[in-house]
Amino acid sequence: MDLIGNAFTMSELVAYAQGSVVSKTLIDKKIGTVTLFSFDAGQGLSEHTAPYDAFVQVVDGEALVNIEGAEHTVAAGQMIIMPANKPHSLKAVKPFKMLLVMIRA
Repeated sequence: MDLIGNAFTMSELVAYAQGSVVSKTLIDKKIGTVTLFSFDAGQGLSEHTAPYDAFVQVVDGEALVNIEGAEHTVAAGQMIIMPANKPHSLKAVKPFKMLLVMIRA
C-alpha cells in the first residue's frame, strides 16, 4: 500500500504478533522518522537514551512508560514525549500500538 497521498487507518498498518514487537516505518528521512509499532502484552523496549525527543502517540492498548524512574501509564488516544538524553523504557500492559515520531533537527 502506498501511504503517500492516501488515507488509511493507522491501527491496521501493523498487526499484533504473539510474544513479539512489530514495527513499520512510515517515513524515513534525514530529518527524522515516523514509525508504527505493535507490542504484544508484556513486550517492550528496554531502558535506553536517544539524542532527540521522541513523541509517542498511543493508537491502541495500554503501556507503562518509564522516564528517569518516573512511571507513566499511557492508553489509546494519549501521547507522551520522552525527552532527549534521558533514560526511558516502555512495556505493554496489554497489546499496545504506538506511533513514534523522531525529529533530528
